[in-house]
Amino acid sequence: MTTATETRTITVAHSPDSDDAFMFYGLATNKIDTGDLKFEHVLEDIQTLNEKATRGVYDVTAISFHAYAYVSDKYVLLQHGASIGEGYGPIVVAREPHAVEDLPRLKIAVPGTMTSAFLALRILCPEFEYEVVPFDQIIEAVQNEKADAGLLIHEGQLFYQKLGLHKVVDLGEWWKQWTDLPLPMGGNVIRRDLGAETIGRVSAYLHESIRYSLDNRRDALAYAMQFARDMDTDLADRFVAMWVNQLTLDYTERGRRAVQRLLDEGARRGVIPRRVIADFVG
Repeated sequence: MTTATETRTITVAHSPDSDDAFMFYGLATNKIDTGDLKFEHVLEDIQTLNEKATRGVYDVTAISFHAYAYVSDKYVLLQHGASIGEGYGPIVVAREPHAVEDLPRLKIAVPGTMTSAFLALRILCPEFEYEVVPFDQIIEAVQNEKADAGLLIHEGQLFYQKLGLHKVVDLGEWWKQWTDLPLPMGGNVIRRDLGAETIGRVSAYLHESIRYSLDNRRDALAYAMQFARDMDTDLADRFVAMWVNQLTLDYTERGRRAVQRLLDEGARRGVIPRRVIADFVG
């Protein structure tokens, strides 16, 4: 039995990206007093995190909303920590100009079949040829003609044009036009078996960490720069601002509705095998 004086370690897993690093800055650098809870940070790419979540490996983990459909029995969504794009999102890029109608004829490099980007693309275009490529190698795969197009989920969204690539579709733009909702990409979940008290405390500390980073933006961004691949500070700041914002602090009713809509559309098209209810802490 854990007493108040014993330290309990909570594993927190997230991707080695500037936006996640920014979000967890307060916790990772001990700026926040967490009492007898100690947070152990694990950095892995989102596809690996999605797969490990199906086995309940980590206490708290970043996860794609697509993957949440397969782990909702083990994990519950925290009320904060989400990456949600208001009118922007993952971008399909190609070497040559293409229309959306061309997607079924293109071989597309994707960052993982459990990512929300893949789910959104399947909702838009149910059938297309694809190959799973590590997210940070997708632009290279397109340039080297290993794929006709690539689905970008990270910093490449901001500089693909400088590399001579063409936008086929911004999934966040398409989703906003279709649903009038933001496009939810990923959130943070916590194991249900930790119990209500621990879940409540961890939730409060994560919220405090995000608030601390937003209030101490310069320091948090300086910390996040070590994870900013091929970006200068201005570009990293733009990328972080896209994915760590007021909806990260709290989904709001509209944000929660967007998550449910994404899951429902995935189930309606058979990408997700059954309807899943987005269950939030509290």
